[in-house]
Amino acid sequence: MWQNRGHAELEICWQSGGIALKVMGLIGGMSWESSAQYYRIVNQEVRVRLGGVHSAKSLMWSMDFGEIERLQHIGDWSALTGEMIDAARRLEAGGADFLVICTNTMHRMADAVSAAVAIPLLHIADPTAEKIKALRLSRVGLLGTAFTMEQDFYKGRLIERHGLDVIVPDETDRKTVHDIIYKELVVGRVEDASRDAYRQVIQRLVDRGAQAIIMGCTEIMLLISQADSPVPVFDTTELHALAAVDLALA
Repeated sequence: MWQNRGHAELEICWQSGGIALKVMGLIGGMSWESSAQYYRIVNQEVRVRLGGVHSAKSLMWSMDFGEIERLQHIGDWSALTGEMIDAARRLEAGGADFLVICTNTMHRMADAVSAAVAIPLLHIADPTAEKIKALRLSRVGLLGTAFTMEQDFYKGRLIERHGLDVIVPDETDRKTVHDIIYKELVVGRVEDASRDAYRQVIQRLVDRGAQAIIMGCTEIMLLISQADSPVPVFDTTELHALAAVDLALA
């Protein structure tokens, strides 16, 4: 693991050509509030691992989230898939070695995006699930947009590929979680009352047997942290970004 190597040794390897950073292609802007966190995390982590003033090699195609949000809420997933494929192809043509979709919800079309390009796609659910399994946890509560919580594209991957038992909030709590994301977090509003509301939703999931909570929307990290949950919290934004660094240095 790169984490186990000293900065001096890594710097020598870099100078001798022993380290070649892959270029990550980030599909962002959904919303840019969380995409900015991806950019911060990947660059900070590369600097930690390589030392000095090193930073990530990356390209980002940033969407206009106003149009994305409109298409999501009218259910035009075909148009959204077209937008995502276009972004992926632009990044591939620009020199990206692999793709990172900087949002959970838009992994609804991950398979279509992956099929449209020749470079690999790093799925956000996989590093999250691997971290959960490493701690021998199995029953998880999932928070996210209504699309992520209610549709099968995300829960199904956690269940079928990773063998996790996934529970979601009830209908009222799902609406609360969704509305706070779209009315507050995507525009950078972080409200104490909303943090309290999320804490209550989390507690109800724990009362139903959740051993851990997946923050399955990349903006949720702006609102809550481990301090807000009695069980382990898994931040998909951070875990996905760190996995992108792993792949860039592989």
